[in-house]
Amino acid sequence: MELRHLRYFLAVADEGGFTRAAARLHVSQPGISAQIAQLERELGTVLFDRSARAVRLTEAGEVVRRHARQVLAAERGLREAVDELNALVRGSLVVGMIMACTVEPFFAALAAFHRAHPGVALRLVEDDSDRLAARVREGSIDLALIGAAHRAPEDLAAREVVNEPLAVAVPPEHPLAARDAVTLDALLAHPLLCLPHGTGIRASLEAACAEHGLAPAVAMEANAPGAVLHLAARGLGAAVLSASMVEGVPGLRALRLEGTAVRGVLALVTRRAAPSPALAALLARCEEAFGTAGGPPRQRRAPGARVSA
Repeated sequence: MELRHLRYFLAVADEGGFTRAAARLHVSQPGISAQIAQLERELGTVLFDRSARAVRLTEAGEVVRRHARQVLAAERGLREAVDELNALVRGSLVVGMIMACTVEPFFAALAAFHRAHPGVALRLVEDDSDRLAARVREGSIDLALIGAAHRAPEDLAAREVVNEPLAVAVPPEHPLAARDAVTLDALLAHPLLCLPHGTGIRASLEAACAEHGLAPAVAMEANAPGAVLHLAARGLGAAVLSASMVEGVPGLRALRLEGTAVRGVLALVTRRAAPSPALAALLARCEEAFGTAGGPPRQRRAPGARVSA
């Protein structure tokens, strides 16, 4: 058994299929299938149920996944310890970001890190905030930019980069368009448009409603804030997003959402373990880009940043 067998195995398990895993690892699909078959022969058991469209782990596969992560984490820790001893920054980092990310300082940090450390391979993963946080916890993502309600998950190390209120966007003909602000009670009398479950904005909306014993009925949802705004512009409902997302959008009127202290938060999260040299260097670039170095979490929007998922 070799480490590459475990890497291929985890890729198939994470991606739910051999084709997607092969694309992720930049290898051929037959090649990755052969490696998994060899691993199954060595272990004497079937690791994947291939009978359905989506490949699923067997009971034995679940056990192997848990131990495979530990083995690869130990191997990576060994390399990082040697790198730190030699003052080197190399290897690879998996970076997660919210879907339809428009946070310019984050991209600037990635670019600055790449210029300073071209030997470190960066892989970007897009997903909703809940799944990104889960993957940071399990160690398959090193750093993620996520949205949250109130605050970032307390079990993760977090650097808050945006903290701003929720707001509403409606077209000029909407019944609420004549107002500058709207309460939750008045808002819930109209069809709502929002991001899906698992995103920070949706969690913020539901938390705000829960404060008042209300349950939001979202008529339509879309993965990208821009899509939510397009739906609102066409009269399909009132869009609930962060304040920065609704400011100055042509064809829409931005309203304050009153009666709630819930705010949308955008944060960089990692596991609480000591970061590798590469991750520490990337975090330093993020702090420079967002202006968060040496101080408390920011309570306002960083330049170019928007709470979007």
